Amino acid sequence: MTRPDWAPDEVDIDVPNAARMYDYSLGGFHNFAVDREMVERIVAMAPDARQIAVANRAFLGRLVRRLVSDGVRQFLDVGSGIPALASTHEVAQQADPGARVVYVDVDPVAVAHGRAILAGNPRAEAVLGDARRPHDILRDTAVTGLIDLAEPVAVLLIAVLHFVPDADDPPGIVRRFRDAVAPGSVIAISHGSPPPRRERDAEAVTGVYQRTSTPLHLRSAAQIAGLLDGLDLLEPGVVPVTGWHPDPQDAETEPRPEVLAAVGRKPATR
Repeated sequence: MTRPDWAPDEVDIDVPNAARMYDYSLGGFHNFAVDREMVERIVAMAPDARQIAVANRAFLGRLVRRLVSDGVRQFLDVGSGIPALASTHEVAQQADPGARVVYVDVDPVAVAHGRAILAGNPRAEAVLGDARRPHDILRDTAVTGLIDLAEPVAVLLIAVLHFVPDADDPPGIVRRFRDAVAPGSVIAISHGSPPPRRERDAEAVTGVYQRTSTPLHLRSAAQIAGLLDGLDLLEPGVVPVTGWHPDPQDAETEPRPEVLAAVGRKPATR
């Protein structure tokens, strides 16, 4: 296909990517034909796939609004994708214009577009980084320029850890973020999970993702809870994203057991 003028030269536009597929599912336009084709394959097997993406984004909005109301003013959004369409900075800064947000993604397209979207916003930044390397993220000068780790921060791992295989130690990733942040900080996760009585659908979707640059690794509710070991699990615990402090005004309110949410707070002492 012809390379769009907004696509960085180093990006392979012939390989589908989860961040761009998610953007397309949400109605965005920072994606390529190969990403759209892959989403349509998934929708053919799981017709509610787009609704799941919408439900996950609605969870992010509810989470950020609640955290701002609880006094959190710093957000580190890891594996953020393209920060458009009701992303973290929009929600947080609408609630408090002083809120500070750093987006981190491994996809150069997501970061390039993030920087364009955030141009002129001194309290938000997008940086290139790999969720599997928390120490590198936390040492990045763009991160340290906006995020004060001596104060509470929300580390958002929204729909990212299910792209991390067991060999890359997802619990260790969360633990390293947990150890680096101040007491009172929050780590929030949403994560794909095999839906009850729909194992074949889960297998089919996982098979599609095996043909992308970001294979999918679904985990159970117990495994997801284990990722937040050492943190105080906030109510209502590990639940479908639509069940985490639901808002009847959300566009998607049907139970979505395909993606589970869990939020933990770092205690003052352990």
